[in-house]
Amino acid sequence: MFLNLNHRRLVGYSVARSLVNECYKISNSFPIFEKYGISSQIRRAAVSVYLNIAEGASRKSDVERKRYFEIARGSNMEIDAILDIAYDNGYLEGLDITGIQEKIVRSFKLISGMIASENLFNYIPASIHPSLHPSTSSPPMFLPAVPGLWRVAHHWARCHAIRGCLP
Repeated sequence: MFLNLNHRRLVGYSVARSLVNECYKISNSFPIFEKYGISSQIRRAAVSVYLNIAEGASRKSDVERKRYFEIARGSNMEIDAILDIAYDNGYLEGLDITGIQEKIVRSFKLISGMIASENLFNYIPASIHPSLHPSTSSPPMFLPAVPGLWRVAHHWARCHAIRGCLP
């Protein structure tokens, strides 16, 4: 809030912040008896994504920085798994989950690009590329289960996500 450092220039940081807000909104709709269960867990995972991106961006060592981004990506996957549990238990019925779905996929791609990047801050800032702002709605991005697609997505993220060239 008070430090205007490099982590604020990362598109992934902005998307992670909007992901935290989406997770809080969705978890508010969970049953009260889940207050200390998946409601708490999804909030902690979302905050972990956001905070690990911020802390990783402050690290001087590439190895250390990438480790924080890997933890953020793991927490992002944890959010997806928690939503699987919520769906299986009927907690998502009647909710519009397209927003959180888009943010999970988008943040996963951005974090993967940050991990793969050799020069983290060699990109176009979100202020120059307004379509990347988290408030901008874009169609959901899905990765179908195709052998070898992970390498393609990883290459795409490495080449484009950090530079702000997301669709």
